[in-house]
Amino acid sequence: MNRQILSVLVDNQSGVLSRVAGLFSRRGYNIDSLSVGETEDPDVSRMTIVARGDDATLEQIKKQLNKLIDVIKVVTLEPGDSVYRELLLVKVQTAAGNRASISEIVDIFRAKIIDVAPQSMTVELTGDESKVNAFAQLMQPYGIIEIVRTGLTALQRGDKDIKN
Repeated sequence: MNRQILSVLVDNQSGVLSRVAGLFSRRGYNIDSLSVGETEDPDVSRMTIVARGDDATLEQIKKQLNKLIDVIKVVTLEPGDSVYRELLLVKVQTAAGNRASISEIVDIFRAKIIDVAPQSMTVELTGDESKVNAFAQLMQPYGIIEIVRTGLTALQRGDKDIKN
């Protein structure tokens, strides 16, 4: 199974996300990750969709997306030509003895402590998928209370952009 990251420009209007998700579910395709946000143009949103499948399935996904009325453009983001990032928020149990060691790990990963409570810390980390996974694994022994990840978001490197 291959993994494909798609950058999809869509009209920024209600129902578009539902139509895109419906396309995937009707055909039995799975979405590994989906992030959506408004672009520099308030009438346009960008979806970053991560999907897995064989080459034929992934090509079919692109063709089906391009058929949707609200879809402006679909581009495959290749690993060497793109920058991928993910946001992680994790709430970790803390005790008097482990706050310093958690803080050291946070510093090593260039993460940020964004909330401190008597029995917990909330940490924010942005990075590629492997960095986020490694950080989450290191937090596991301390006791993760809650964890949330945004899913992948990506842009093409350099002067390339989705419009050209």
